Amino acid sequence: MEPDFNPATIPDYVPGHGLLKGRSVLITAAAGKGIGFAAARRALEEGCRTLLISDVHERRLGEAVEALKAIAPEVPVSGQLCNVTKEGDVQALVDRADAELGGIDVLINNAGLGGLKPVAEMTDEEWFLVMDVTLNGTFRMTRAALNKMMPRRKGAIVNNASVLGWRAQKGQAHYAAAKAGVMALTRCSALEAAEYGIRINAVSPSIAMHEYLKRSAPEEVLAGLARQEAFGRAAEVWEVANVMMFLASDYASYMVGEVVAVSSQHA
Repeated sequence: MEPDFNPATIPDYVPGHGLLKGRSVLITAAAGKGIGFAAARRALEEGCRTLLISDVHERRLGEAVEALKAIAPEVPVSGQLCNVTKEGDVQALVDRADAELGGIDVLINNAGLGGLKPVAEMTDEEWFLVMDVTLNGTFRMTRAALNKMMPRRKGAIVNNASVLGWRAQKGQAHYAAAKAGVMALTRCSALEAAEYGIRINAVSPSIAMHEYLKRSAPEEVLAGLARQEAFGRAAEVWEVANVMMFLASDYASYMVGEVVAVSSQHA
């Protein structure tokens, strides 16, 4: 008998359950319509008391802040330009967050950069840029945040990795190497942070469709990747953000250095 369930059907949006009630939240690369913005929206819906988002795109950042304020007018929401490849920008962002938010309870490291280029054709500049944004940027933000969280002996950091840190895909050597590095950084830094009551974990999405991803690869490539998923579709960005909220919450209180796959891909 054929099941009535259609695996490609997008599920209903999940309402908030107060997972981050009373927490302050800092999220990088949260402008636009990707995972970062979805995480910012979810943080508001999960009851955060204050929110600071960053991005490198000034106009999109301003639009994101206004959209988030409309979602939860009672919650202070602000934005700051930050290029995670620049230590000065990172330190200024974290200093502001620590001062204005009354301490950083949750940091979501979402900033990353990909592309599509075979190794034989890849320039040093292309390789280093992806590494600097995706891996080094996560390191810089983690280092700066830990130096604020450690004296308070509490906090949670959630990194955005990728299943490409485990799996092979043509044209993605730089991005996959950077995300594998994010996974290793997550595991090692988590052991150090745990001594101070701070939890560091990561999500590892496969393919979450949004407008910026659509610009990064040909449509037929993205459609083929979506078809490989067990549900026959890409994830919604909020489905990834849901797992970020879980890892940032007390429901994940005993999880340290974990990399949680948000993927339904066939084995």
